[in-house]
Amino acid sequence: MTRKTSLEYAPRGLIGGLTPQANTTVEPELSILWPSGFAMINARLVSPHASLNSRLRDYWTIIEATLDRFANAPLSAAAFGCTGASYLVGKDEEDSLVARIEDARGYPFVTSALAVTDALRALGASRIGLVSPYPTDLTEASIAYWLSRGFTVAETSGAFEAGSSFHPIYSLAASSAQEALNQLAEKPVDAIVMLGTGMPTLAPIAHAAHWDGPPVLSCVLSLAWRTILAIEGEPPGAGNVMGWINGADWAARLSATQ
Repeated sequence: MTRKTSLEYAPRGLIGGLTPQANTTVEPELSILWPSGFAMINARLVSPHASLNSRLRDYWTIIEATLDRFANAPLSAAAFGCTGASYLVGKDEEDSLVARIEDARGYPFVTSALAVTDALRALGASRIGLVSPYPTDLTEASIAYWLSRGFTVAETSGAFEAGSSFHPIYSLAASSAQEALNQLAEKPVDAIVMLGTGMPTLAPIAHAAHWDGPPVLSCVLSLAWRTILAIEGEPPGAGNVMGWINGADWAARLSATQ
């Protein structure tokens, strides 16, 4: 299914990214996370709706049309960087869409929610903690989603700031995410998931890489990890996911941006 390219800037694989219209985090974090030899081109998911949940549902309905914007670019995989939409449509619709796109287009289609699911399963994690940047209703939808995937949500910590500037999620600072993460550091969970592709998470993950608490992953980190595995034809495993969680390849690139 996977296709390698002969592109100057993507000899190991070209990824087509799909991101929400105002998201300011996915592309910068993925640019740090992609290993050498991989590159991404991006298309924005656009909706006129005012409410967050309405936009998320709208994004889901236009995924296939948005992929058409890549025309005949030689994609090795496509990465859907919008976890909230998966929560609202549910696992059955998500699984159906992924299968349909992969069958029709001939390359892997990776959603951030399924990427997190695969990472947690690779870690053998069943009891999880969530750091949520969402308002209450979307946090509850996320909990229902993770339960449907077979996990127990044992702890939650909120980073939502209703009074943030242009967007309550995308304008969050990494320090706010770090504070919410610290609340779960000593909780009895198998792993901690930093939710949302809009909350900055790489600095907190790097900070927690060698702490005594449970492994910490995020939706964007999981999306990058799972997309690269799909292109390389490598199955998910505890060893490869922990390499990403520990920042083996990307931590130095993150430091260079700070």
